Amino acid sequence: MADTAAHAPRLFADDAAVAHVGEGLLARTLPRPEWTHEAHLAATVYVMRHRPDVAPERDFPGIISRYNASVGGVNDDTQGYHETLTQFYIRTVRRFLTERDSTEPLAAVVNALLLAEAGSRDWPLRFYSKDRLFSVAARREWVEPDLI
Repeated sequence: MADTAAHAPRLFADDAAVAHVGEGLLARTLPRPEWTHEAHLAATVYVMRHRPDVAPERDFPGIISRYNASVGGVNDDTQGYHETLTQFYIRTVRRFLTERDSTEPLAAVVNALLLAEAGSRDWPLRFYSKDRLFSVAARREWVEPDLI
């Protein structure tokens, strides 16, 4: 389902590149152009594997919203933080990590996720119609999938 020709994933060179994204998000020092789809997933993997002090389901709404605001972004009904997408990908990453060796290098795990169907930009659209996923309600709170 992924349109790999139009959106080939940008892979991470090493573990330090993944840590840079994860810590940059948490510290709100990551340059805005670096906050990509790939960075969202890398930060999630990083936090789950290396920051037990952060509970993504609970903490990411505030972390991502504050980060967005710190780089001049807006969190409103059409842009910025999206609750359903965030929680959907947290669940996806958790499931993906159960299938990986916990000693595998961080960049290898992130890159494997980015190359997997579950790491694609359009993965949520297997479960959600566009209307439901991009609704104001889905941006503001968790909404259940309407397709699968």
